[in-house]
Amino acid sequence: MHIEEEIRPKIEKMFSLKQKTMGSALGIEYLHISRTEMRAAMPVSENTIQPFGILHGGASVALAETLASIGAWLNLEDDSKSAVGLEINANHIRSVKLGKKVIGIAKPIHRGAQTQVWETRIETETGKLVAVSRCTLAVINKKP
Repeated sequence: MHIEEEIRPKIEKMFSLKQKTMGSALGIEYLHISRTEMRAAMPVSENTIQPFGILHGGASVALAETLASIGAWLNLEDDSKSAVGLEINANHIRSVKLGKKVIGIAKPIHRGAQTQVWETRIETETGKLVAVSRCTLAVINKKP
């Protein structure tokens, strides 16, 4: 896994929390972590398929929002702030069968003081487009 050096302490703190999260339940494995690109793999497993044995669209959206949320949070310099999902959409282009993996690549489109917008491409291991998602995040004050 590649982690941008300037954010290493922040991301190591997040990983040290050892919380049970949706990302861990879905088997998300981080591959590249930086303020300008988040990349992760997710297995198409019994936890991420729909009844017909293909990747569930909701799992794709969960991968996209996970990457966008962490990426947005990494861009916040003020520890009293947090980035939370405001809106997300996705277009599902191609199905992926049980036993395969997908790769999510999220990049910021806009990084503002009040909102951030991230786009995520989800691809097969061979680079074929599976889904594309856009997530808008609100920058808010953390509650005490």
